[in-house]
Order: sequence, then C-alpha cells, then structure tokens
Amino acid sequence: MSGLTVKAPAKINLYLRIGERRADGYHGIESLFVPLAFGDTLRIFLLDGEGPPRVRMEGLPAAGRLPAGKNILRAAFSLFREKTGFGRRLYIKVIKRVPMGGGLGGGSSDAAALLAALDRLSGAGLPAEELRAMAEKLGSDVPFFLLGGAALAGGRGERLLPVDFPAGMPVVLVNPGFASDTAAAYRRLDRLRLEKGAFPALGETEQDGGFAARAGGFRFAGNTIGDWPRGNDFLPVFRDGGENGGGAVFQEILSALDRSGADFSGLSGSGSTCFGIFTDGGRAKTAAKMLSKGWPFIRLTFSLRAG
Repeated sequence: MSGLTVKAPAKINLYLRIGERRADGYHGIESLFVPLAFGDTLRIFLLDGEGPPRVRMEGLPAAGRLPAGKNILRAAFSLFREKTGFGRRLYIKVIKRVPMGGGLGGGSSDAAALLAALDRLSGAGLPAEELRAMAEKLGSDVPFFLLGGAALAGGRGERLLPVDFPAGMPVVLVNPGFASDTAAAYRRLDRLRLEKGAFPALGETEQDGGFAARAGGFRFAGNTIGDWPRGNDFLPVFRDGGENGGGAVFQEILSALDRSGADFSGLSGSGSTCFGIFTDGGRAKTAAKMLSKGWPFIRLTFSLRAG
C-alpha cells in the first residue's frame, strides 16, 4: 500500500479572550495560538476502489474505532471528495498522543493534516484559500493548523494573522486526567456573565484595521516574557464551579508550574490542559520530572516555527 505519514501538531493558547455570543451562535474571540512539536501522527494508506475511509486511532486509552458521525477525519474526507471528486478508499491510522478534550486542538490538527495530505495524494493542488474554506467548515481552529507558525486569532478563530513567536521555547504540558467540554464551558461563561451583568467586548479585534494593528504589536522575539499577554476568560468560570472541580485543579496545576520555575503559565483553550513556558531547558526538564509525580499526563515539548 502506498501513502503518507504526516504530523499533526498540538497548540496552546498563550492567552484567550472571549466576547459576547454572536447572532450566528459563535463567540468572538481574541487569542494567540502557538503550535508545538508535540502532537499526533497520521499514517494514510491508499486502498483499492472507492468509498469512505477506514479510521483507526491508537495510543490513548480513548482511541479506537470511532462512529462515523463523531469523526472529524471522515468529515474532512467527505468535504474534500465533494470539492475534488477524489473518492479513493483510505486506511487512516492515527497515533493519538494529544488528550481528547484537552484544549490542545488535537482533533482540529488531525483534520487539517488530513486535508493537506489528501491534496498531495490526489494531485489536486488546490489553492490555499480553497483548503482553508474547507477547514473553516470543519471547526473554528482548523484553519490555524493549515497556516503553520504562531498566529493571532480573531472572529470565531478563523481570522488569522501570523505572529513572530520564538521557536524552540520549552513548554511543559500538564493534563489533570479528565476532559473539558467546550460547549458546556461556553454556556457556563454566558450564564456567569449574565448573572454578574458583565459583557466584555473585544473592540478592535472585530475591525480589520485594529486587528492588524494588534498583530503588529506582538513581536515576541524582542520582548521579555513578562510583557506577553496573559489570562484566559474561562478560568473564572471554572473557579465558580463546573465539572470535575476544574477550577481548584487548574489553579493547583498553575501554581505548581510557577513553583517549578515556569516563566509563564496558563490554561489552554477551555481546558483541561495547563502549560508552563520556560526560558531554561534544564529547568523545564526538572519541572516535568517533578510534576509527573502528581499528575497523570506530563509532556515536555517546545514551540514550533512556521513551515
């Protein structure tokens, strides 16, 4: 069988701001996505004949054969077939390393990696904007994984402007061992804001000129870590309760990262993975070893450069 092996990197949200719910049901956001060396691997094999792909997920305990209606990879294949007519049967094996429901974009990255691989396998050579249009239909952060490199995200996550974020920064990921339900987190955020009468607007991020100006201000190579934007609007939601006692757990992990020498720590997405960024690789390695005694999932990785 011929085919391809492709990487599907995870991401962290360096920070995350959530606006009000829009008329289309989505929330406007402002965030900075940073891709990581850690991620999933897709092995895609061409089979004889045509038909839907066979998908097998291996690695994490939750991996396995997923129902067709719950698999973003099958959705990506269907979109690509509708666009190009390419319907060759595939066997897709996903080596799953990124925790599901962990706020690291694992499923979205898998889908983007498959779209790019299908473009190569089929010889379609689609323009980048056509692949991006398919990615937007699959999920708000799927387009980011086609871009490569760090990016400031606006809109519902599909508006992207590349940012000069330093590559090779050591990152320690800490997952508490449970998943976070993104839709439930947004509902709880809306309810909390309604109760408190607090409806923060994203302001200039919803305007093209202001959004571009914001991206121009993120020149991380020349800034110290202390100048980086920080904060995640979901943290107050978890502090007020929620599934698995997430608020207390996340605060405990973030405090542990800070005590371990992280120069910058945060919660990625709506959880459940926290991260610490280090300027010293030795300190990051020591921190990962220490934190592994208290938490079930620890990974030491680093930020990726574009391309």
